[in-house]
Amino acid sequence: MILGEISNLTQLSTGNELLNEALRWVAEHHKDAFEKGTLLLNEEGTLRVDRKEVAMLPQQMLEVHRRHIDIHIPLSDSETFGWASTKHLRNNTKPYDEATDVEYFGDEPQSHITVHPGQCIVFFPEDAHAPNIGVGRHRKYCVKIAID
Repeated sequence: MILGEISNLTQLSTGNELLNEALRWVAEHHKDAFEKGTLLLNEEGTLRVDRKEVAMLPQQMLEVHRRHIDIHIPLSDSETFGWASTKHLRNNTKPYDEATDVEYFGDEPQSHITVHPGQCIVFFPEDAHAPNIGVGRHRKYCVKIAID
């Protein structure tokens, strides 16, 4: 997991060119006008930006992606995430769905992290995360990076 200020993203070199490309896009476009929908960032479709307006909930299930890295960028309000290492998960509530690349767990998060506008958080396949924790509705970008 990486948590940081968007203004520092261009200084980060991850060793993964697709992740570097996505972080550069976030740094350049996080202040663009918000529109709901999906935007493909390259010809292969390996980077996808979901522009979401979602309702936050008091708690969420932990989710795990095996084939994607997620970058979450809150735009309108702070967003809290639950986090746990996948190696500690035991309570599978919805088996892995290859078509959607998601699996859900009912375990308690090991920690909670609040991300504010101007910041972003990156979750890797070893990071279970529970997004959209809070009250009300918020707007965010979620960048998905295919790793296979």
